[in-house]
Amino acid sequence: MRALAARALIAVVFWPSLFFFWFLGPFVFFLLSTTSGEVCPRLETRAEFLDAANSALPMLVLQNLIYAVPIGCLVLWNRLVPQPARARRIITCIKLFAVAAALGALWEYGSSLVCDGYGQPFFSPAWRMTSYLPIANLAVNIPLYILVFSLGRAFSMREDEPAADAAHADENAP
Repeated sequence: MRALAARALIAVVFWPSLFFFWFLGPFVFFLLSTTSGEVCPRLETRAEFLDAANSALPMLVLQNLIYAVPIGCLVLWNRLVPQPARARRIITCIKLFAVAAALGALWEYGSSLVCDGYGQPFFSPAWRMTSYLPIANLAVNIPLYILVFSLGRAFSMREDEPAADAAHADENAP
């Protein structure tokens, strides 16, 4: 009974965090973490521009920590109900998450470095290549979302044994 309660508690954290952080969060964090179009015209020197871009780094770290909540829930679920097949899939999720986090951080940081307000490139043209990273990030995130969703569904569903249900029903019979 205690394990069932712990699994339910983890599910209460997992499902809202998956929905709000993974599906709605990218829009909010993208708006907060990159240098906005209003800031770019006010930057005049390379140092000011780099300071503005570097100020996005704490937000990127916070973003990745928040995005890790559903993965942490999967790890906790696996500790409560260990299954080798699910454990391998969770390790795959962790690897995909690490790649997605690195690509996302590089894209968001790189996108904050491409504008200088005057059309003059302060940084190497290699930073302009970061505009292609969302495609790579999407290619990693789609399998990650599907895998995490399916694992969450499998872990949060009650696994009753038919014999235990029959015995429990006999106890409650009048």
